[in-house]
Amino acid sequence: MPPAVRATRAAPPTRARGWRILRLLWVLLIVVTAPRGRRCGPVSGRESLPTPADRGQVGAAGWAAGGEVQRRACRPPEGGTVVQHRRPLGGSQILRLGIPSVPGTQAPLTRTWKCHAAPAVESGMTTLGIIGAGHIGSQVARAAITAGYDVVISNSRGPETLQDLVADLGPKAVAATSAEAGTAGDVVVVTVPLKAVNDLPVEPLAGKIVIDTNNYYFERDGHIDALDAGEDTVSEMLQRHLPTSRVAKGFNHIKSDDITTDGKPAGADDRRALATSSDFADAADFVTKLYDEFGFDTVNVGPLADSWRVERDRPAYVVRQNKQELVENLAKANRI
Repeated sequence: MPPAVRATRAAPPTRARGWRILRLLWVLLIVVTAPRGRRCGPVSGRESLPTPADRGQVGAAGWAAGGEVQRRACRPPEGGTVVQHRRPLGGSQILRLGIPSVPGTQAPLTRTWKCHAAPAVESGMTTLGIIGAGHIGSQVARAAITAGYDVVISNSRGPETLQDLVADLGPKAVAATSAEAGTAGDVVVVTVPLKAVNDLPVEPLAGKIVIDTNNYYFERDGHIDALDAGEDTVSEMLQRHLPTSRVAKGFNHIKSDDITTDGKPAGADDRRALATSSDFADAADFVTKLYDEFGFDTVNVGPLADSWRVERDRPAYVVRQNKQELVENLAKANRI
């Protein structure tokens, strides 16, 4: 076929060809540059918390209600808009930037960003980073693997000292440094002595949910005046050390062996309940989800300022209790 004839028959209209090229370029841009979780810049904002009774957490059990917590907001990239929550876990804000569509086709392509303050946990989340491989850390690792998670676990002595544990945990577990575990985890469990909290890496945990299993033992950690006086909580101390993370209390009032042996299916009679506490709803929601996967009900105590109710030597501490019993024990707690 003569070249002139072939060119005449193959060339589409200029406008349609331009739209196709533009669409193809946008698709390639999305595939190549789409971030796993782009963090928007933090914007200071304050949001009033409802009372525990309003939140359906513990009812009018007697502790201080309401208060304010520092929250983060997201500014959309140029051209983006904040749209409705699209996932049930926590209520994330999603930012979408529209891309022109080819005339006559369906709705425009969209590119999506996840806000720094929105839930960091996607539906396909599979990796739990664990910093601390003692009794609690190793048992959380076992339960997480049974529930289908991958685990990256660390301790203060180096990954070479964890080879026996990792071999016991199986192929879904990897030993690493603390910074590597923090980087690899979609969610990170911090289970180190309180006296070592200030040694935790900050940047690898930025923007992530961090589950704090810690308790204050003055015999081990030395006396901390603010805790002795009832003016601070263990988890608030961790939150201040990790200002760009979203800390939630978890697994601090259960014996380590019970984590893998005491769980029951949802709806079972006398299912054990555990408490969580956070200044971020999505962090508390994730702990609730994880507890359920491990076989436990959840009572949300409220903000971290109220997490002292489930700390050492309180009525709810290391006691086997169902949900109603946990609510009652939380209400009985005295600050000092």
